[in-house]
Amino acid sequence: MKNLIAELLVKLAEKEEESKELVAQVEALEIVVTALLRQMAQNDQQALIKSIEGALDAVRPDTQVSEHDSQMLQQYVKKLLRHPRS
Repeated sequence: MKNLIAELLVKLAEKEEESKELVAQVEALEIVVTALLRQMAQNDQQALIKSIEGALDAVRPDTQVSEHDSQMLQQYVKKLLRHPRS
């Protein structure tokens, strides 16, 4: 029983480490995208945003992707593009 608990704790720690790494990657990407958008001329920025949003609207989610997940992705992209980090 102790071995089972120890194994579960090790797996939990590994998952937590993977989660932290993913959070760091997402935050780094947010910073990069925000910096790139701020360096663009306003017209170019708006054209890029409309192009990305149009591409997202045109994509049909795979049947394995839930509608909720698809909407969440669109919301995060919109937030990132329209309301970048301060």
